[in-house]
Amino acid sequence: MTTTLTPVEAPAGATLPPVELAEAAPIQAGRGYWGSVLSRLARDPVAMAAGLVILCIVLAAIFAPLIAPMDPFKGSMVRRLRHVGDATYWLGSDELGRDMLSRLLYAGRLSLFMGVLPVIIAFFIGSGLGILAGYAGGWVNTLIMRVVDVFFAFPSVLLAIALSGALGAGILNAIVSLTVVFVPQITRVAESVTVQIRGRDYVEAARVSGAHPVTVVRVQVLGNVLGPVFVYSTSLISVSMILASGLSFLGLGVKPPEPEWGLMLNTLRTAIYVNPLVAALPGVMIFLTSISFNLLSDGLRSAMEVRQ
Repeated sequence: MTTTLTPVEAPAGATLPPVELAEAAPIQAGRGYWGSVLSRLARDPVAMAAGLVILCIVLAAIFAPLIAPMDPFKGSMVRRLRHVGDATYWLGSDELGRDMLSRLLYAGRLSLFMGVLPVIIAFFIGSGLGILAGYAGGWVNTLIMRVVDVFFAFPSVLLAIALSGALGAGILNAIVSLTVVFVPQITRVAESVTVQIRGRDYVEAARVSGAHPVTVVRVQVLGNVLGPVFVYSTSLISVSMILASGLSFLGLGVKPPEPEWGLMLNTLRTAIYVNPLVAALPGVMIFLTSISFNLLSDGLRSAMEVRQ
């Protein structure tokens, strides 16, 4: 049975009330996920203070040739171990009479370079291996993760020292050693997150629709995995800086006379009873930079709402 709808006609002489068209609400573009992350991060005073400290240290290291009052390699045995507050050497002088302020500024270059670069390299290698192991599963997962477990059998400090000792002292060998230390840690995090993402409905729907595995990983998996892995990687920068300084302190990293905070601690250790404040300055810089990276990582984790 069909029903026919007929238009309603107004009686003669009558007028229909005017129809008011509702105005469409203006469409506002959302800030997106990363916009909300930055907004939450900007409301965290501790993270912002840590980020400001890191920014100042990075800028001071970059513009060290313009800021440093003296040549960091030029010494004077007559003016060695000057105290902090000296009219000529504002932060004192080291055991060879070199200006501490200039050496600290220049040392920040190598210390930041050796602390950040291994984590960046390990982030790309570890993320790739972890995503491959987590998405492929089976024997691929077993092979990759069992190799990772072998590296986890050794403490990070001991592994870094052993690799640097085997490869020999030098900046490049220290970076390689630290990269090897951090790749297994990032791989395990990436694999764990990928396994969780692989079971989500949207990933299953993409696979059922016939999408190529590479396309599924690139579109559905990659963006959801890199966020937690990135946050975890930022927390490793502080560890990397401490390990890099430790290698230089032991003579397995930067070689003299290049300025580096860990190496400066080593050369100044004999002056700790004569001028303890000057001897402690490189350690203060290591602590300040490491704790700042740690606090910024904690703030970024809270802003991204990463649940472990």
